[in-house]
Order: sequence, then structure tokens, then C-alpha cells
Amino acid sequence: MKLLVCSLLMAALALAAATPDVSGTWSGSVIATGPDGQERDNGVTLVLKQAGTEITGSAGPSADHQLPVQKGKIEGDKIALEVAVGEGTFKFDLVLQGEHIKGDVNTSVRDQQLKAKVDLMRAK
Repeated sequence: MKLLVCSLLMAALALAAATPDVSGTWSGSVIATGPDGQERDNGVTLVLKQAGTEITGSAGPSADHQLPVQKGKIEGDKIALEVAVGEGTFKFDLVLQGEHIKGDVNTSVRDQQLKAKVDLMRAK
């Protein structure tokens, strides 16, 4: 029985050690492609809090304008976040790459699909 408990504890510790901690403030750019095909470069700031594989916090165009993360998780280096905005939800599909978090954000508001590329760095 002691061996089983020790084995489970070691497995849990190994899993926790394998998951990087993304807690903190991340800021950078969101390059969105509008319905007209034009690209627009906007800023974004994420304030993340991680507990195990669960991520909470907020996201928005600046540190002063933030909305809560509704769902958030990290599995290995892959991060998934959902942020409700008005009638839509921004869905972030991100990857931790060294000192950057990069990936895509998609939303559907009314009948419009919006897509953007995200590149963030941890604020120091």
C-alpha cells in the first residue's frame, strides 16, 4: 500500500514539474484579418494565474481594459483560453515557445468570423 501511495505521489510530482508555469502578465500583438481582407495590428495583454493545468485570469487590449478568462487550461506547452466579449467568445489556441506565447484567436460575433495571430512576451 505504501508503495502504491509513493508511486502515485511521484507521478503527480512529475506531472506538475512537466507543466510550465505561465502565471504572470503577457503582452504583445494581435494581427487580425478583417472581413475586407485587411490586416490590423492591435495590442493584447493577458494576466494569467495558473494552478496545475487550470488557468484563470483576464485578457484585453490593454492592462486597463480586461475581461475574465471563462475557461483556461494548459497541457504540456499548449494553452487554450476562452474569453466572453459581448455576444461572442474569443477562443485562444496558443503554444508556449520559450519566452513567447504564440498562436491563434478566433471568434464568431453575429454572422462574422474573425481570426487573428497572437505573439506575446512575458512582461518583466
